[in-house]
Amino acid sequence: MLFTSPSRGQVSFQEMFDDLVNYTNEFPDDSYRLIIGTDSHSYLNDSVIFVTAVVVHRIGKGGRFYYHKQKTRYMESLRQRIYYETFHSLEVATRLTEQLAQNVDCKLNVEIHLDVGEKGETRAIIKEVVGMVIGSGYQAYIKPDSFGATTVADRFTK
Repeated sequence: MLFTSPSRGQVSFQEMFDDLVNYTNEFPDDSYRLIIGTDSHSYLNDSVIFVTAVVVHRIGKGGRFYYHKQKTRYMESLRQRIYYETFHSLEVATRLTEQLAQNVDCKLNVEIHLDVGEKGETRAIIKEVVGMVIGSGYQAYIKPDSFGATTVADRFTK
C-alpha cells in the first residue's frame, strides 16, 4: 500500500509510519492526534475513487498528512460506499495500531473521521458506521468534526 505525502512524495506504509513517529518525537511533550478518514467520489456510472487520509496533528502547531488513493468499480448505493469508506479507514487504523503497539516511544490514540452527518442522506447510517468504529476500539467522529474525511481526504478524490 503506497501513500502520497505532499512534502515527501510517494512512500510505503512503513515509511509513512516511520515519518509520523519521527514527527511526534521531534517535540515529545506536545499533544498529538492521529486521524484516519476516508472519502469517495463517483464518476459517471464508471468508477469510484476512495481516498484514505492519515493525519498527524500537532495540536496548535500544524501537522502532516498522507493519503492513499484507490479506484474501484462503480457503486450505485451510497450506503455501500460509506461502508467501504469506513472499512478502508479501519483497515489503515488496524495496521497503524499494530505498528504503534510495537513502538514504545510513540503513544498515539487513533481516531476515525467518518464522512457522515446529521444533515443529509447519510444520517440514516450514522449509528451503523459509528458502531463499526467503536466496536473496533477506535474513537469515531462525524460531521462537522470529521475533517480528516470531509476536508483532507475529500481534497484528493477529484
